[in-house]
Amino acid sequence: MTEPRVRVRAAAFSESGPHRSVNQDSAFTSPWGAAVADGVGGGPAGDLASAAFLHRLVAGRPAGLDAEELATRIRGANWDLRAHVDRDPALRGMSTTFTGVFASRRGGMLLAHTGDSRAYLVRSGHMWQLSRDDSFVQALVDQGLVTPEDAVHHPRRNVITASLSGDERDAAVIAEYEAAAGDRWLLCSDGLTDYVADADILAVLADPTDAETAARRCVELALEADSHDNVTVVVCDVAEGGFSAGEVQAEASFYGAAAGRFTEEFDPS
Repeated sequence: MTEPRVRVRAAAFSESGPHRSVNQDSAFTSPWGAAVADGVGGGPAGDLASAAFLHRLVAGRPAGLDAEELATRIRGANWDLRAHVDRDPALRGMSTTFTGVFASRRGGMLLAHTGDSRAYLVRSGHMWQLSRDDSFVQALVDQGLVTPEDAVHHPRRNVITASLSGDERDAAVIAEYEAAAGDRWLLCSDGLTDYVADADILAVLADPTDAETAARRCVELALEADSHDNVTVVVCDVAEGGFSAGEVQAEASFYGAAAGRFTEEFDPS
């Protein structure tokens, strides 16, 4: 079995924001991966959906995956959402977005995505959005009916076209990217990107501060911009060297809704 040749130093912050009474965002960080999930607004129990999905996804400390193994884990975590609905029909319709990066056995980084939470890569002072929004407005942009500039302020920009809800047809797109020491990944809910311009985000991420400082500052920018949504930011710095035995055994750290749910229900062994 090929061992991963990279690891991540990740930090996250998650805030309900001044206009929301409940935080429906969840996140996790670990040496082997990180993710953000945003419970879909307008449905029931978005906080439960995002938290339950991430906890099930990382149970067992999945250090060093290939794309097929990650897809299997995503399906299993999605089925867990279905089990919650089967136990309590009042939860029918709950769902979550999901965007995560994981150290691959091949030495790169696996990106998995569905919904409108985003993933960006910062390298050598440049930033690229590597996830594609599964949204109504993005479809309009793809068809040339709305410009990217107008999409930022479109009244239906929060209508998503894909999420994870426990349905057998749910899926996440998985892609593998080359990794280089010094790469910085940003994973975030739309509470950041709907209110803060990419140029301002890049100014924070390109600064050679640690991941914790960068993640905190991105959240502060969103709150200063009066974000009307929950705001969750994960910053992952890529380093060479794979994992130590202790890091493989390290439990994930959880944030947002996931920090207060399931911490005793899931056996990480």
